[in-house]
Amino acid sequence: MAFSKYALVAALALVTMNNVNGFAPSNNMIARQQARAQQQAFVSLSLSEVDDDVSEGDIDSPDPADIILNVGDLEGEADEADGTEDDGEPPAWYSSQQRMDELRTEYRRHDTDTGSPEYQVAGMTERISYLTKHLKAHPKDFSTRRGLVALVNKRRRLLNYLFKEDSNRYVAVVNGLGIRHKAPSNVPDRSEKYGRFPRQKAVKPHLMK
Repeated sequence: MAFSKYALVAALALVTMNNVNGFAPSNNMIARQQARAQQQAFVSLSLSEVDDDVSEGDIDSPDPADIILNVGDLEGEADEADGTEDDGEPPAWYSSQQRMDELRTEYRRHDTDTGSPEYQVAGMTERISYLTKHLKAHPKDFSTRRGLVALVNKRRRLLNYLFKEDSNRYVAVVNGLGIRHKAPSNVPDRSEKYGRFPRQKAVKPHLMK
């Protein structure tokens, strides 16, 4: 079937117009772009107004008195640093530490002594006293009780060693610190010799007099 030249030209023009309309933006897209442009213009206008307000000084600046600390504002922190509580009395641990340092200084052999029996016994005695008071207030603190027993046993072994090495120094330390300690003897008595063994049989009532 033959078409005339004018019919073909008209058909090509119609197809070209349809393709152009297909790629052209729709009315909805144009409306969205216009709304977005208006929003951006409104935001930029609002920001410029805020900048003008800030530059004019409408927002009140903080009072310097609210920032600068006065004398005495940090007195509570200073008290905590030196071990003083709010009531003016130092805490128990702080007093114990001060007392421990004094005893160690008093019983040390020389200025750099940190391991002599006298130095260790002096520190342990104050520590034992502090833990004993703690256990009176907290009788169910079993871990502290276990540590206290271990500390007492260690102090006893140190005193036994000091007694063998220098009895005069041993007497001075025990009397000065008020320690109840039984010095070991060369000949153990019956209780020391057999006290560590459990009794095999209970004593019968008719034999107890």
